[in-house]
Amino acid sequence: MAKYKRQETGKDGVFFITGKGARGKPEKIYYIRYRRNGKMVEEKAGRQYRDNMTPARAALIRAKRIEGDELSNQARRQAKRAAKEAEAGKWTIDRLWVEYKSQRPWTRSVKVDDNRYQNHLKAPFGTKEPAELIQLDIDRLRINLLKKRSPQTVKHVMALLRRICRFGSKKGLTPALPFSIEMPKVDNEVTEDLSPEQLQRLLAVIDAYPDIQAQGIMRMALYTGMRASEIFHLEWSDLDFERGFITIRNPKGGRDQKIPMNDAARDLLKEHPRYRANRGKGPESPFVFPGKGGRRRTTIQRLSTDIREKAGLPKDFRPMHGLRHVFASMLASSGKVDLFTLQKLLTHKSPSMTLRYAHLRDEALRAASSVAGDIVTEAAAKVGEVIDMKGRGAK
Repeated sequence: MAKYKRQETGKDGVFFITGKGARGKPEKIYYIRYRRNGKMVEEKAGRQYRDNMTPARAALIRAKRIEGDELSNQARRQAKRAAKEAEAGKWTIDRLWVEYKSQRPWTRSVKVDDNRYQNHLKAPFGTKEPAELIQLDIDRLRINLLKKRSPQTVKHVMALLRRICRFGSKKGLTPALPFSIEMPKVDNEVTEDLSPEQLQRLLAVIDAYPDIQAQGIMRMALYTGMRASEIFHLEWSDLDFERGFITIRNPKGGRDQKIPMNDAARDLLKEHPRYRANRGKGPESPFVFPGKGGRRRTTIQRLSTDIREKAGLPKDFRPMHGLRHVFASMLASSGKVDLFTLQKLLTHKSPSMTLRYAHLRDEALRAASSVAGDIVTEAAAKVGEVIDMKGRGAK
């Protein structure tokens, strides 16, 4: 400021210097001087054109700062810096979601959740902390989404928000929500199944299909009931042929789990070739059913859809998920597998998902009970015949 000449304005404690404004045009820059707590303060009040500053306005600012009604420029900068630092330290929904993702492998399910977050949760709640969330706002989001999306989609969005908040609470980053997030009611107990004829056609198409990876993946889903993502992640090191178990890494239910390796799955895995890149000369892929270049596969939709169409299956039959349902339905309807065991085989986290197969087991139990009833009825009839014969003999 020393190289510019100070000029008085006629207002106490207000002066200006002439500097350059827009396009090099001369412009007055106003300053004020006053004492605060015994210390002389000198600071800029504003520019003539850019801030529409005048000596009178500068004098008014000076008076407010002397009275303590307005912060000094330095105090305002400090307050702004403190607010920015406080904001950076806040565990907002945005920041919690970033942290949540960083602690999980980038799987297809996380990618889908990220799309749900970006499309539905970021705008209304991203800058807020969980403690700032109001139940009414969440209710409004749920109601508005239900006008455009299916109940199942809205349930996924609400569940994601709840999961993010619970993550913050569990990690000690934020307090728990003081209310429960209401979920929309979903009638989603669809149990896809195939008739014996449809299953035979499907197996025939799989056997003749030219892609050996697609063959193995679809048979694996049918033999074990594993999810597509679990099969894609399956590595050779996850197979324990000696003890007869398959380790499922990062299943949908949470922790790693083991499922039995039945004979059909064992034969499939024993005969399945190990992939080597560069026409068999490169390194061996760690994945049992790898994708291009031996890397972890992320989808089989094109191939599985082609197989479904060639087998003449209904268009609403989802090949991979449908085969998981077929596996579960076969076990439940056999009457030989209880629902607790079925839950463990399907790696369901809670029994609620497994209960959709309860009616199949009930039917099998009723059929078994009918067999017992028929046996007793037949035996009772024979007893009646014996008694009748004895009666005739007495005469």
